[in-house]
Amino acid sequence: MNPIHRALTELRLIDALSDRATPYARLDPRARVLVTLGFVVTVVSFDRYAVAALLPMALFLVVTAAMAQVPWRMVGRGLWLSCPFAVMLGLFNPWLDPLPLLTVAGCSVSGGWVSYASLLIRFGLTVSAALILVAGTGFDAVCAGLWRLGLPTVLTTQLLLLHRYAVVLVEQAAQMNLARELRCSHGRTAMPLAVYGSLLGHLLLRTMQKSERIYQAMVSRGFDGTLRGVTAWHWRGVDSWFVLLSLCGFGLARSLNVAQVLGQIALKAGL
Repeated sequence: MNPIHRALTELRLIDALSDRATPYARLDPRARVLVTLGFVVTVVSFDRYAVAALLPMALFLVVTAAMAQVPWRMVGRGLWLSCPFAVMLGLFNPWLDPLPLLTVAGCSVSGGWVSYASLLIRFGLTVSAALILVAGTGFDAVCAGLWRLGLPTVLTTQLLLLHRYAVVLVEQAAQMNLARELRCSHGRTAMPLAVYGSLLGHLLLRTMQKSERIYQAMVSRGFDGTLRGVTAWHWRGVDSWFVLLSLCGFGLARSLNVAQVLGQIALKAGL
């Protein structure tokens, strides 16, 4: 399977996962969005040299992934596709912060390497939380939840349409790639670099025409820039408990270095 068809399959898989009746899906989407936002804010608020203190935050990902029944292979693929951004973002940290910060096995480690590791851990935690939220909730429900929480309608509508047109773009790219493979005399070979420009130009024209037809169909059906078809949600006691316990756990992990405390307990038990 080529990368274009793999990306299309991933997008369809995310939509299929969000339609299942899981314990995570029974929660109000607003509660899921609030807890995920609280998780991201907590992770970002840690000190730039925090490494071990961030690791207990992964417990939230384990619990929510189990509740939503999201396969870790899909989360790992999403991290792998987006990791070059985080790798390039902190690549110069070791040179910008060369002063020794700690010693490991007799070797001094500079603050730049520690902050680089902290950056990669934050990236993995936050992106994984977002992937689990979308896979377990659905992008439509996430946008509707943000809208119900007071986010401007223009922003939530733009996010929703961006997701839908991304699927359209990938579908058009998959059709063009399939047509190229069928007409290629050498079979499924790598596409020459000179062909990319022509295909990208045709892809842009086809997606613009497709999006214009979709927009005209939406306008003819009464689209006025606001979200429609949002089901009636009812905030229950289990939603309040989910938000309360999650935020209390985030606050505990932020105020108390759980990894350090567990290490001290283990050392005392060993003694």
